[in-house]
Amino acid sequence: MSAPPPLGLVLDVDGPVASPVSRTVARPMLDDMLVLLAAGVPVVLNTGRSAAFVTEHLLEPLAAAGLPAAARLHAVCEKGGVWTTGGPDGAGEVHVDPALRVPAVASELLADLVGRGYGDAMFVDGTKRVMATVEARTDVPPEFYAGRRRGFDADLVAGLTAAGLGCRLHDRAYPDAAGRTPWRIDPSVIATDVESADSGKALGVRRGLALLAGEGPLPRAWHTVGDSRGDYAMADQLHALGHEVTHVDVGPEPPLTDRPYRVTTVDDATYEAAGAAHLRALARRWAI
Repeated sequence: MSAPPPLGLVLDVDGPVASPVSRTVARPMLDDMLVLLAAGVPVVLNTGRSAAFVTEHLLEPLAAAGLPAAARLHAVCEKGGVWTTGGPDGAGEVHVDPALRVPAVASELLADLVGRGYGDAMFVDGTKRVMATVEARTDVPPEFYAGRRRGFDADLVAGLTAAGLGCRLHDRAYPDAAGRTPWRIDPSVIATDVESADSGKALGVRRGLALLAGEGPLPRAWHTVGDSRGDYAMADQLHALGHEVTHVDVGPEPPLTDRPYRVTTVDDATYEAAGAAHLRALARRWAI
């Protein structure tokens, strides 16, 4: 049996890898990721993005650049609801958990709200398979989108509850007739998702571990990289399962200091610049 890798990576995509402004991935980031994968470092992309987005911006470019057949690369998308594996030919089969699929009325409501006025700030992400998502247009200022999103989220709550769907937005609950809130509205800097309350970055970690365990030994230690408070759930889950983990916070807010594992930042950088700097430092260390 082969020795366990010394390190594994769990990466959020939006922010640490893909620019929240351009929604693209810089070529040097891909090159450093390729170095790490070739050195035997397993990588799990743990994201709310769709498999289509991850395939286009990460899996296919990595394959085109010469991803080794032995590389251990998995993408857990839509916060655990969809997953696939990267290889020399791009993405493998895309798997979907139907238990996490939001009701069709949620997608219909998003399309209606965008069509009735919110399209000046956002569009519907038609590539999602289990979630329903609107995303900020790249041709409007972030502050304009943020203002429109607040109104959109309020109208979304009203529409979902009118349709009989119990949901949560931040800390507020809007239960259905049976007192349940099986769905969650999750706003971010560039999007609002309607998702199952059972989905999330912790589920993404568990899916990633299961995929890696089917290939060989799990890493001895992990780095998780994220830009939001919700991304701490990745390190929380790994720690709870007994793994050694360091969380790299690349967001603009001060890092959390109450965690039972190491939390670090990247000096003078945030978002994809910080993510790139961290991967570059690792690639220099693990290059073969």
